[in-house]
Amino acid sequence: MKNDIKQKSILLFEKKGFSETSIQDIVETLGVTKGTFYYYFTSKEQLLMDIHVSYIDDLLERQETVRLNQLSNRKKLEELIALLIIDIANHGPSGKVFFREMRHLCEDNAREVKRKREKFRKNLEAIISEGIAQNEFKKELEPGIIAFAILGVTNWSYQWFNPSGEISADRLARVYSDLIFNGIV
Repeated sequence: MKNDIKQKSILLFEKKGFSETSIQDIVETLGVTKGTFYYYFTSKEQLLMDIHVSYIDDLLERQETVRLNQLSNRKKLEELIALLIIDIANHGPSGKVFFREMRHLCEDNAREVKRKREKFRKNLEAIISEGIAQNEFKKELEPGIIAFAILGVTNWSYQWFNPSGEISADRLARVYSDLIFNGIV
């Protein structure tokens, strides 16, 4: 039931927004009582935090798997770009809630989520730094800026990318990788 509450809430938050979705909306969608909701979550904000932590923890776990693979740093970056785009394709509503609704978390919860997001970015930055040290990437690159650029390009895709549209998630990931590694000239 806890997972059902989360999944239905994600869809409601995506459609109506966190502020406009009431606990009553959530329980009516599920056909349960508010008591059922409060058995699993103390508040709507705690539910939102659970959604955020689940989302980022899953990304961090999959990022770590890529980081530990015996691959070139370029290949690791390509896989992480694909991971982020395919995640948007597979979990679009969760991604929208993750990126759009964080402003509704209390200060302590927002700080925890930001810390985890920063860890993801720092891990990406470390791969870029290692690639520079191993002469896979240009020496003059600034790893921090490049990490932000990769995250900006990939994460913003949740706004417009339609997995059912004319471009697949795999193709979009390849386009982004080509852009990042080769530019447009």
